[in-house]
Amino acid sequence: MERPGLVEADRVEVTVDAVAPGGHCVARVAGQVVFVRHALPGERVVAEVTEVHRGFVRADAVTVLAASPDRVEAPCRYATPGGCGGCDLQHVAPAAQLAWKAAVVREQLTRLGGLTDTEVDRLGVRVEALPGGPLGWRSRVRYAVDAADRAGLLKHRSHEVVPVDRCLIAHPEIQALPVLGATRWPDAEAVETVASTGGQVGVSSVTAGAASPVRGPATVREVAAGREWELPAAAFWQVHPAAADTLVDAVLDLLDPQPGESAWDLYGGAGLFAAALADRVGPTARITLVEAAAQGVWAARENLRDLPSVEVVAARVETALARRRITGPVDVVVLDPPRSGAGAPVVRALVAAGPRAVAYVACDPAAFARDVRTFAGLGWRLAALRGFDLFPMTQHVELVGLLLPPGPDGC
Repeated sequence: MERPGLVEADRVEVTVDAVAPGGHCVARVAGQVVFVRHALPGERVVAEVTEVHRGFVRADAVTVLAASPDRVEAPCRYATPGGCGGCDLQHVAPAAQLAWKAAVVREQLTRLGGLTDTEVDRLGVRVEALPGGPLGWRSRVRYAVDAADRAGLLKHRSHEVVPVDRCLIAHPEIQALPVLGATRWPDAEAVETVASTGGQVGVSSVTAGAASPVRGPATVREVAAGREWELPAAAFWQVHPAAADTLVDAVLDLLDPQPGESAWDLYGGAGLFAAALADRVGPTARITLVEAAAQGVWAARENLRDLPSVEVVAARVETALARRRITGPVDVVVLDPPRSGAGAPVVRALVAAGPRAVAYVACDPAAFARDVRTFAGLGWRLAALRGFDLFPMTQHVELVGLLLPPGPDGC
């Protein structure tokens, strides 16, 4: 008689295999794929099933029978099965976290990007740590509020709020705010906190999607790329204090923009990359920034007023390209799309514009790999790739890739 499949709350003993996207490792039970959280490759664990799907199940490692040498005790008491879902890798030694993320990037490039193992080897895929260590780095934290008006963080793949008294990856100034514990937030659905690189700290109460400052300024200052930036406290900015400068340095290093070259900064936000490009290409070169979010457009126009060569276009990137709101010729492009990636229409439009190089900044390896495959289908290649651990203790990784067209320096 065929053994029935696993069901929720089943506990099974498994040997864990390779890492997988999403902070899991892969195991198998009677041919059924099990994605296990709180585990490490090579470990023998008891896994409790948390979700059942067609073709696979999800589970938590609730007991470790044979531990990996890379296992450490999680510093946060909420980073446990059934606890806060914000950190995926607190049980993994810091160096092993970098290797974990590099393995995921490699797997996505081969499986989704269509690259061969040899091509990935040539890229020398690795993930670099940022200064400051794995705790106390997150400069923006959004806390959910439960039915008892307590602020906390969500369980993994759940809307259930876990009340916490401290988040250890939050910036120390955020940890010191009277947001958690005994503080109550009646009528709020979330609480947003910020500790800017400009030295400002703020708290906003979120109701019906609108954020109202309750402590600190409505706008904050950030310092990056040799400039000061003013933007709404709730506007997008990189959450690691060293991230903005790290990404700017990587983009400039890979693109090597030259004086007089024209540039596009797509999904440009507040204009971080546009400003850095302007410093390199000079005051007479044309730079076009495209951004759809109203806060980003406002911030870009306010912060780049001293750069008349930068044009800020308020539009979705795909719309701006399709309707020729921005036109070529263009020499270099910075492509920094949301987690879903740029997508085939945007990639095709970029290739048609004929730049000499594209620097692709990606926060999701899978979406990046799919776009790399689209570029490859049009004759372009991924010539260089750098990975950065902008989000320690989590499964997330940031990538900066250099894409080149066919030609003397290409295929």
